[in-house]
Amino acid sequence: MQALLISQDPDESAVLSLVLQRAGLTVKRTTHAERAFEESPDPPPDLCVLVTADTSPLATVRRIRSQTQAPLLVIVDRVEESMHVVLLDSGTDLVILRPFSARLLIAQVRALLRRSAGLPLFTLPTLSVADLTLDPATRTVQVGDQNPKRLTQLEFRLLYTLMMHRGQVLPAEVLVEHVWGYAGEGERDLVRGLVSRLRAKVEPQSSQPRYVLTVPGVGYTFDPQV
Repeated sequence: MQALLISQDPDESAVLSLVLQRAGLTVKRTTHAERAFEESPDPPPDLCVLVTADTSPLATVRRIRSQTQAPLLVIVDRVEESMHVVLLDSGTDLVILRPFSARLLIAQVRALLRRSAGLPLFTLPTLSVADLTLDPATRTVQVGDQNPKRLTQLEFRLLYTLMMHRGQVLPAEVLVEHVWGYAGEGERDLVRGLVSRLRAKVEPQSSQPRYVLTVPGVGYTFDPQV
């Protein structure tokens, strides 16, 4: 299992790398969240750790959440209770305040990983609707006679959710709960960006979608248009 550690402090990064290794993870280190997923797109991380001195790291959390649904641990200096709540509501799984105990952090990381262990993709059935086939075992989608295209974890979860609810209109808040795993009120931009990336892989023309359709003011639906 791999952890993505985002930290600009080399000393703290070194200490946390040892902590994460003790928890059973290999560690990929980077200094900026903006480049984190460009530098390490595949395999996706099993855990993300954001270490920051920012007293309001909400924008960075949302940026990370737009790229992965992996458990997210944020280490910060003491923040206001209201910010602590907002971070949790925005997809952070655990907020750790400095100073922290290395021993306790190892146990908390292991607990996070146990809770996040879900159903292996290869146990999910292949879905075929019209001329689109989604293969969970390889996390690929094939449209017609085109070569299969690899999906990110989030793209796969979004398409799988929509196909499993074919013909139903799912609000953005519901999609956030299914795809990212947390309450998604007010996260329409998060879903909109993911839908755009998915359409680029499955739609013949992204501007005129045939599969993933928008229902203005309501949400999204998978309803293949012939």
